[in-house]
Amino acid sequence: MLILALLSSRHTTQHPNLGLTAWYAVRAGGKTAPRGAWQHTGLPGYAQELQERVAFAWPAMEAFFEEDERIMGHAADGYHRIDIRQSSRNLVVRYADRMIADTKRPLALYESGFAPRWYVPRADIHESELNLVTHRTFCPYKGLCSYYDIGEARLAAWSYREAYAEVGRINDLVSFEPDIVSVHLDGIQLHLAPGQTVIPHGPDRDLDVPTVIGKQP
Repeated sequence: MLILALLSSRHTTQHPNLGLTAWYAVRAGGKTAPRGAWQHTGLPGYAQELQERVAFAWPAMEAFFEEDERIMGHAADGYHRIDIRQSSRNLVVRYADRMIADTKRPLALYESGFAPRWYVPRADIHESELNLVTHRTFCPYKGLCSYYDIGEARLAAWSYREAYAEVGRINDLVSFEPDIVSVHLDGIQLHLAPGQTVIPHGPDRDLDVPTVIGKQP
């Protein structure tokens, strides 16, 4: 059995809503993670259910698990939903007066907190215009994301080429960034909605790509 120890430190911080926070070093298996855990020690009345509970710092730990499955990227939000719907609307993508994609069968992906994203079958894309780049990010809800340049437009499109089973309908389809290339839906130009910037996550804790893909639910 692995023995875990919390070692008190003098480091404290002040949480704006939860008060004074004490930090601990975490020691297990001969390794020590400084500031690997914390505990709120000055909790207000409305947060008393956190009393005497300890939280572990995500970056400081080697891995997190739910039951027997490793959690990649970051912990998933139980209230985060993704719905995918078939559409017959006309989606047209252009760059520098060149037609990149034209489809009447896009998929609309609705994700909590974000405007819809539109995914296009590769058969409706001039794939010679897509230049695969080495840049990749990871989404704990959809999987590993690959990116494409289009001409001089960097990271103008992306695709989940090995999408998780839960979002398998968008597997290997391509979505286009409407603030980088011209994207029209039924003749109306799309723009990235305010506040829609996503913080990218790389493959978790320097894991290689095959390992990340192999962790699909």
